[in-house]
Amino acid sequence: MSQQGILSGRTALITGASRGIGRAVALRFAAEGAHVILIARTVGGLEEVDDTIKAAGGQATLVPCDLTDFEAIDTLGPALLERFKKLDIFVGNAGALGDMTPLTHYDAKSWHNVFDVNVHANWRLIRTLDPLLRLSDAGRAILVTSGAAANPRAFWGAYAVTKAAVETLAKVWAAELQNTDVRVNILNPGATRTGMRAAAFPGEDPETLKTPEDIAGKFVELASPAWTGHGELIDLA
Repeated sequence: MSQQGILSGRTALITGASRGIGRAVALRFAAEGAHVILIARTVGGLEEVDDTIKAAGGQATLVPCDLTDFEAIDTLGPALLERFKKLDIFVGNAGALGDMTPLTHYDAKSWHNVFDVNVHANWRLIRTLDPLLRLSDAGRAILVTSGAAANPRAFWGAYAVTKAAVETLAKVWAAELQNTDVRVNILNPGATRTGMRAAAFPGEDPETLKTPEDIAGKFVELASPAWTGHGELIDLA
């Protein structure tokens, strides 16, 4: 891992970091010199990412957490402030697909769970991490969206609705941070070879899709102090 990379000396928090895009971003950030704080439900997955990072000379802090545990999220900011004094980068990547079914057939419990993971957890994270990002000389936040937000289709239900909400959430936050050193942006990775993509499109050949590693570099660009864009939607579709 390079200690002289683009993110050298910076601290980055990534949700959904045990697999897919979150894992690829965590590895790339660490390779660029960042100390990565990794959040996911799966302890084994987090430990595997941690082992890979540390074997290459990088640094990681693991935070096993279910993002629907809102009380745990609320305590995250104060805990990180005590240990790291600030936060430079926040990547809101974790997401739930939910059911691919007509709106009128949607199970209420599943519907609320998608909103909890995709919207309410991100709002809680924003609320607890905002003070730490403001303490950075160049705080950067990246919230992950989907083409389903701008192009809603039948049966995409809660996922499409919540991703549209995430985009609006990020834009409101960006407007409130206009006169600070924090930059907030939204990234649509487009079709990427992940477990969620496979669940949504079971008949699709994954070999035709770009990999999470292919797009990790864009996250580095958006997370760097040199990036000045704010309130933007970057579409890699």
